[in-house]
Amino acid sequence: MKVLNLHCTSGHAFEGWFASEDDFQSQHARGLVTCPMCGDAGITKGLSAPRLNLRGGRAEAQGHVAASDDARQEVMAAPPDPKLQAAWFKAVRELMAKTEDVGERFADEARRMHYGEAEERNIRGQATAGETRELLEEGISVLPLALPEALKGPLQ
Repeated sequence: MKVLNLHCTSGHAFEGWFASEDDFQSQHARGLVTCPMCGDAGITKGLSAPRLNLRGGRAEAQGHVAASDDARQEVMAAPPDPKLQAAWFKAVRELMAKTEDVGERFADEARRMHYGEAEERNIRGQATAGETRELLEEGISVLPLALPEALKGPLQ
C-alpha cells in the first residue's frame, strides 16, 4: 500500500492510498484522482517520507513537488488549515446525513413544499442558476452550495 500526500491547484491537502506508484499514475492519467474538497483533477504529489521507526523520530517533508518531471516545482507559502478542512468535512457529513437527496427534482420539490403540496423536510439536489433565481423570486429560501462529486458518496 502506498500512501501519498496530494494537493490540488487550489492548495487543498489530502492523503491518497494506492496499491502502487503505477496504480496512482494510472488513476491520475485517467482523471480519477480528484480533490475531495473542490473536485479539482489538477493533482500533484507532495513529498512523502517512508515510515522509519528509528529511535521514535519522525521526518516531515517540506514543500510540495509536482507529479510529472516536466511540471515545475511548487512550494506552497501557506497551506490550508487542516482544522478548517476537518470542520468543513464535518459540516458536509452532517448536511448529507440530515437531508434527502431529491436530485434534479429539487426545484419542483421545493415549490411543492413551499405551497403545502408536500411535507416539509430538509432536501438537497441540483438546480440550474435560472431555477435557483426563480425559487428566490417566489420567496422560497434556497442555499446554493457546490459540493464535489466525491463528497456526494460515502465519506472516508
